[in-house]
Amino acid sequence: MSDDQRIYMPSHPLEPGARYGILSGFDPGTRTLEAGFQIAPPFKPLPVDIVLDKDVPVTLRDGVTIHVDVFRPAGAEKVPVIVAWSPYGKGQGTSASVMGIFGMVGLDNGVVSGLAKFEGPDPAYWCARGYAICNPDVRGVAQSEGDSVLWDRQEGRDCYDLIEWLGVQDWCTGKVAMSGTSYLAVSQWFTAAEQPPHLAAINPWEGVSDVYRDLVMRGGMPDTGFAEQLQNNSFWGNSRREDILTEAERHPLMHDLWENKIPQFDKITVPAYVVASYSNTLHTAGTFRAWRRMASEDKWLRIHNTQEWPDYYDEANTEDLRRFFDRFLKGEDNGWEQTPRVRYSLLDLEGGDQVNIPADQFPPADVTLTKYYLDGRSRTLATTAPTAEATAGYTVGSNPDVVSFVTRFDQETVLAGYPKAHLWVEARGSDDMDLFVLVQKLDAYGTPLQQFTVPNQGALIQDVTERGASILRYKGSDGRLRVSMRHLDEALSTEDVPAHSFDRVEKLSPGEVVDVEIDLLPVGLVFYPGEQLRLVVSGRSLLGTMMPGNREYVPANSGEHVVHTGGERASYLQLPVRTA
Repeated sequence: MSDDQRIYMPSHPLEPGARYGILSGFDPGTRTLEAGFQIAPPFKPLPVDIVLDKDVPVTLRDGVTIHVDVFRPAGAEKVPVIVAWSPYGKGQGTSASVMGIFGMVGLDNGVVSGLAKFEGPDPAYWCARGYAICNPDVRGVAQSEGDSVLWDRQEGRDCYDLIEWLGVQDWCTGKVAMSGTSYLAVSQWFTAAEQPPHLAAINPWEGVSDVYRDLVMRGGMPDTGFAEQLQNNSFWGNSRREDILTEAERHPLMHDLWENKIPQFDKITVPAYVVASYSNTLHTAGTFRAWRRMASEDKWLRIHNTQEWPDYYDEANTEDLRRFFDRFLKGEDNGWEQTPRVRYSLLDLEGGDQVNIPADQFPPADVTLTKYYLDGRSRTLATTAPTAEATAGYTVGSNPDVVSFVTRFDQETVLAGYPKAHLWVEARGSDDMDLFVLVQKLDAYGTPLQQFTVPNQGALIQDVTERGASILRYKGSDGRLRVSMRHLDEALSTEDVPAHSFDRVEKLSPGEVVDVEIDLLPVGLVFYPGEQLRLVVSGRSLLGTMMPGNREYVPANSGEHVVHTGGERASYLQLPVRTA
């Protein structure tokens, strides 16, 4: 893709503010932070002496110079290095914004030293265990030159150049890894696909893997609230930043611009420890997609039951990651290969979650794809299709503006894998439909069960997650589709995970009934005898925004939405039922 397909806007001016941490200023040079050093009162003191090489210039292949901070153990011994690649300021760990995010989710700022990049590895921990940490200000951020880009192959090439520079520094063993959550995970897919020779392992901890399908046009809908937050609250510098909102308006269908923002998964061959969850409406689909499609033979997946930040900074999980890095960056024969290739969780939303369940694959081998057919008359789900045709629906904007179907389990039932909805639908009074679907767990009395994903479950989180901030409270497995974008990509679709091409618009004619396949986020869910599953179909978002404060998407719906069931139009919900 040529650069002229991207659209740019001025970056935010670089000035002190809520996102400006203690180490944000441009101050090149080397200094030693002694054991016991504490950068600010809430943070953890350093356990060892750490050398900080600050604002080191690194020149990329196109002549652009970026600046990086390197934290490394004091002493002459060579060490491997872990890169935290993102546009978030490399000195932002002590900023009011990062401290506020930890506070909001209920994380104690004292679990880190304040030297870590937001969502990245903490130098206090890693330097004490024989690793260096590299925090870059990427292209266009702070004092680094060039125009910022958002999640594309340019970042992979840039990080390749940084990794190759790091690999030959006199303090480095030549082994480089990457780690981090969210943006820091996404950059790993792109970098690993470029195959830098010094890259020894990656650790993507939840992140999108297709900007079109995960970020700006999920289900073919221009839901850009989080993209707006990302664009407006990052990329502080002296240059230009990519204007992804205008790009989404200009290119609503799949385009070279968006293809360039999908990593080349088949070129990712480096050892990988991937971490995912079922509950992150921004990251879940992308993390599982990348896990499925990446070519690495040495890849491990752990599916946890919380939210990525408390999971990433959990002491036991950090120790687990260190075993992986010790194996592939230090060559230690520590038995890591005996780690199950998949460790997954099962939620029961009643305090009895199971975690670290071993498996050879995901979905586990003992899962059977089972169709539960909708019945528009009884509003039930059953494993046999109704012979009689029936319809159920709602008028857009009315109350109720949802239609749902319920099944009750008479024995313990475990779902582990990818659900999908196959629906026959009709739009009366319109030529298109924005459809939203949700699979909920209900208790034996019909009450929906939910679960907070973060330690803070107080009044503030109750409020912000009531109609949004879906990554902080799990309410079930959701999916969405604009019906005119229903065309399937035959090459990417599988029996359990449909994938849409998003390269054409097929409007509906009056009276036309079409079948659509809607992928839902993967699940790990236990139902006890008497408990129920509810499938909800609506013309509005059932979970609201991804993050607090995002602009909410308003669907372009009108008229009446009708779901056809039974007979020749047997709509169904396909569930991954564990049979063991």
